[in-house]
Amino acid sequence: MIHYHGTPCGGSRQDVARFLVGRHALIPFARPDDLAVALEVCQSVCLDNSAFTYWKAGKGDVDFDGYHAWVQSLAGHPRLDWCLIPDKIDGTEQQNVALVTKWLRVGSKVIGVPVWHLHESLDWLEYLVNNFQRVALGSSGQWATPGTDGWWRRIESVMSIACDTMGRPKARLHGLRMLDPRIFQHIPLSSADSTNATMNAGIIKVFGQYPPATQYQRLAVIADRIESNSSAACWDGKQNDLFALMQT
Repeated sequence: MIHYHGTPCGGSRQDVARFLVGRHALIPFARPDDLAVALEVCQSVCLDNSAFTYWKAGKGDVDFDGYHAWVQSLAGHPRLDWCLIPDKIDGTEQQNVALVTKWLRVGSKVIGVPVWHLHESLDWLEYLVNNFQRVALGSSGQWATPGTDGWWRRIESVMSIACDTMGRPKARLHGLRMLDPRIFQHIPLSSADSTNATMNAGIIKVFGQYPPATQYQRLAVIADRIESNSSAACWDGKQNDLFALMQT
């Protein structure tokens, strides 16, 4: 499993470079501060359209043309693996289908990954996993918060479509905001992302009585704990056991 750490990281340029060496980074369109160093030192990089950031800040939709041009300007870099196709977090299924269709129509030199939102139909999910090599799963609507009981029940329905009868994913699955071992250890994700490390490294009190002295050290502690875990090999549907585990 690939663990993508969302950026920007904060701290000095030296701290950022030391942290990203050998890791995998997600670079957002809205804040590409760490793009240059990530392309130099990371194992791989993926590009985020920043739809979640814009939505949460009430800034409207992603600039489709601007994002497309930015992505194409980076095409061919050996560490750039893929990008998220523009999506609308609180949009209708029809709006998101239209965005995927538009992306395919204009073409891209970088592999585009569609986002399927949990409030959308399972029929749309079935189409995506049968027609794309990788599909991103985004928490939305009544299932906007990963890890809740309701969210897990929705994931059970999702996996019944996204996986075959043996629990093996039909396409590579990427978990948006799912880089939590309590989540990804139970789902057959190929990759996942979060800003856990970058958001919490500056909160000294979360480290207890002996916090690491520098931003780099705090970033590394959080990331290393995450990366010591991997995703499930397949979906086994043992939700009763999972709910019991989550409550202990």
